[in-house]
Amino acid sequence: MATIHLQDFKFSIPLSIRWNDLDPLNHVNNVYYFEYFQMGRGYYMPTACPKWDWTKHMFVIAHIECDYFKELKLTAAKPTIKLRTSSLGEKSFEIEYLITSLDKENNEVIHAKGKSIQVLIDTTLGKSIEIPDWLREAIMDYEPAL
Repeated sequence: MATIHLQDFKFSIPLSIRWNDLDPLNHVNNVYYFEYFQMGRGYYMPTACPKWDWTKHMFVIAHIECDYFKELKLTAAKPTIKLRTSSLGEKSFEIEYLITSLDKENNEVIHAKGKSIQVLIDTTLGKSIEIPDWLREAIMDYEPAL
């Protein structure tokens, strides 16, 4: 695993693991990590860009991936999803995700790392559009490492 710097992830929210998320091995089924990523994006976008309005602005997922490192169980202490925008293109941007919890010594444990590429679209035309300046500036202000 490449070195992951937890401090690079400014945004995080608590993650609620549901009984339904578990598989017969008693850990979170792999498909639910993508749902956790989606939930995280729902809160991240208006936080990183207060002008963001889900009813007016939209993107589609062009690519999504997840690497699993350690099983996540219902009993995990303080499960969290962390997000950050890791790159900005002309019409797309990349978000990275971490799913973490605390071990018995209160150290943060990484369960999974993911990445998605979002492409901004004009829903009326069904075509990709350039990232507007207001969105680019807001994300760059929120994510100074960009």
